[in-house]
Amino acid sequence: MSVANQSVPPIRLRIGIEGLRCASCVSRLEKVLGRLPSISAVSVNLANESAMVEASEQLDLATIEQAIINAGFQMATHHVELAVGGMSCASCVGRVEKALRREEGVIDANVNLVTERAHVRTLKAITPTQLIAVVEKAGYIASLPQQVASHTASAKPLLPDWWPVMLAILLSLPLALPMLGELFGQHWMLPGLWQLVLATTVQFWLGARFYRAGWGALKAGSGNMDLLVALGTSAAYGLSIYQLLRYNQHGEPHLYFEASAVVISLVLLGKWLEARAKRQTTSAIQALQALRPATVRVRKAGVDRDIAIEQLQVDDIVVVRPGERIAVDGEIIEGQSQIDAALLTGESLPQPCLPGNRVATGAINGDGLLLVRTRAIGAETMLAHIIRLVEDAQAVKAPIQRLVDKVSAIFVPVVLAIALLTLVGWWFWGGNVEVAIINAIAVLVIACPCALGLATPTAIMVGTGVAARYGILIKDAESLELAHQLNTVVFDKTGTLTVGKPQLQGLVSAGLAEVEIIRIAAALQRGSQHPMAQAVVDRSIALGLPPSSALAQRALPGLGVEGELNGETYLLGNQHLLVTQGSHAGELAAAAEQAEQMGRSVSWLIQRGQPQALAMLAFGDQLKPSALDGVNRLKRLGIETLMLSGDNAGAAMAVARVLGIAHAQANLLPADKAAKVAALKANGQRVAMVGDGINDAPALAAADVGIAMGNGADVAMHTASITLMRGDVGLVADAISISRHTYAKIRQNLFWAFIYNLVGIPLAALGLLNPMVAGAAMAFSSVSVVGNALLLRRWRPGQEKHV
Repeated sequence: MSVANQSVPPIRLRIGIEGLRCASCVSRLEKVLGRLPSISAVSVNLANESAMVEASEQLDLATIEQAIINAGFQMATHHVELAVGGMSCASCVGRVEKALRREEGVIDANVNLVTERAHVRTLKAITPTQLIAVVEKAGYIASLPQQVASHTASAKPLLPDWWPVMLAILLSLPLALPMLGELFGQHWMLPGLWQLVLATTVQFWLGARFYRAGWGALKAGSGNMDLLVALGTSAAYGLSIYQLLRYNQHGEPHLYFEASAVVISLVLLGKWLEARAKRQTTSAIQALQALRPATVRVRKAGVDRDIAIEQLQVDDIVVVRPGERIAVDGEIIEGQSQIDAALLTGESLPQPCLPGNRVATGAINGDGLLLVRTRAIGAETMLAHIIRLVEDAQAVKAPIQRLVDKVSAIFVPVVLAIALLTLVGWWFWGGNVEVAIINAIAVLVIACPCALGLATPTAIMVGTGVAARYGILIKDAESLELAHQLNTVVFDKTGTLTVGKPQLQGLVSAGLAEVEIIRIAAALQRGSQHPMAQAVVDRSIALGLPPSSALAQRALPGLGVEGELNGETYLLGNQHLLVTQGSHAGELAAAAEQAEQMGRSVSWLIQRGQPQALAMLAFGDQLKPSALDGVNRLKRLGIETLMLSGDNAGAAMAVARVLGIAHAQANLLPADKAAKVAALKANGQRVAMVGDGINDAPALAAADVGIAMGNGADVAMHTASITLMRGDVGLVADAISISRHTYAKIRQNLFWAFIYNLVGIPLAALGLLNPMVAGAAMAFSSVSVVGNALLLRRWRPGQEKHV
């Protein structure tokens, strides 16, 4: 296919958003960004306060930022300062600025030739390491200076983040305590002016955030939770001012300062608790980010020295001492040890590693000293790839959220209308303006669009995070949601259900001992890179045979190999070799036929001059230890399993029989596999395809959910919706299990969020809720939703859940 015919992949960018308060904010921002001509898709996530935008061409971040500001929010950005060397004139400055501004995620860049500093404003997702690479690619030298300016970071605050909440509660207590006193027959309250001072402090200082955010929503022609709180508490505060002024003329009134102050205090408490809970939903990302060591020990010219991780280069030799965390993706060139990669792959047991093995950033070295040649750094490491996948999955909106967004888009206007009707209704029929205002306030305060907005994304964040902890990487929220509906799983065979490496599975001799046959065959195959040759050598090593090589070795194209051993000439090869040498199988023919029926590849060992073959060697792929249990677990989940293989029918059917897979097809091309998957979908089945090779990519893309084995080809992992970080077939059932648990949490959260508002608002309108009780309920509704989502952190592999 020509390059011109290939579709250009869309540009996707995650943008941090400051000022998101509730689901109404999400809907408003999505509408504003969706109207921009450069953006084809947008998804705003309330839980992690970000927007995922997609475009077919380079994104204009300045335009996007202005649109976000116009909507009443702020784009979360960083200021990064770089020291730039090698510049000599104004054209150098222009070149560096142009290179930085072209980098995806850079909003603006300004370079000063005199100070040799570049001031770059970026999205939070862009790291200084990436910017340094851009400058160096442009032909200059860049590094991090001692002081790095940051737009959002500041010095550690003198006071903890809970001080506004505590102060608001302390100031509100003197206003609320008289209400408790009345329950015990005590009638006392603070003088009106004291109440005014305390309530004003809470209302306009500690509660200023509600006015700012509410005003921003109004300017954008919309509303949010902050607007409801600001209107409700202002009404109670204004009514109290009116009553206080009337008191000076007509006697003692009833003031409602305690209602406004306590509501603001409770909402502040709820938002603080919600923020703490939301931080826990990102614990998986934080745990992964903590796996990056800050420094690394590098060996150059025989000398070891510690350097910052940002200074590390590809091909540097890294020294990893016992017990240390590995700082790079690389290849072991010296030493042997055990590697614990549990936080990366979910593999519970440390794995042995030898020279030539690959290691990844974040894994923990055991008791051996290792020298590792760096192969990938920064954003190119497996750890960085995992973090990006998890972040993207948490940023993209699940399909079920679309219904919530439609509701939340009209939520605030509807609540304002109900509050107005409550005010007019109670005033008209009851004749008491104070009761009418208090009931209208209760309506405004009880309404909580936050719970609706948090219900889905918090569950998605926790679900994808806990899945990543156990080696299941979910690319997007839609895949996580679809996986719970699966009723059919289609497996590839080689490399998915089997190890993918030929092994010697059968040997029948015409007289010689097995050890002697293996000794001769290994000597003929020594030095060959053919997979079956390696299988013979592996068996000789397992038997403890001393390594030896045949003399006069030569390859026989299309037939096999020959060589001399102890003065005799031996040949090892296929059926054609047997025929061309004038030999025959003799008594070995029956064993060879049986092996071929089982899908195994047969080789013959021949001694030149002898009419009958010395031995028949059968090679086949071995089932993964987890294959049988993994397939059985899927059956317990009520899921049908199938197998589509490009291998021969004998090999495919043998694997299917052992695993109990009733439907298996063999000799399929990649397009055939994709067509079979499409046919299953056309029959109304929800299909997952599990594969590991390049030839599986079309079928992975055709399935509802593509699941790739992490030990397979990169193309398969890029095509798949879910990547399993280790080749454990049981992880397929675990991926479906975590999807079902997550979707159950989403439904629970949405049920309680909707029920809360459907019950609470009518009760408030009917005058059955005090504004302070309504404030407490509103404050803790979103906390309860986040808390329910956090229960997903208790999920463990093997916890099947039926739908």
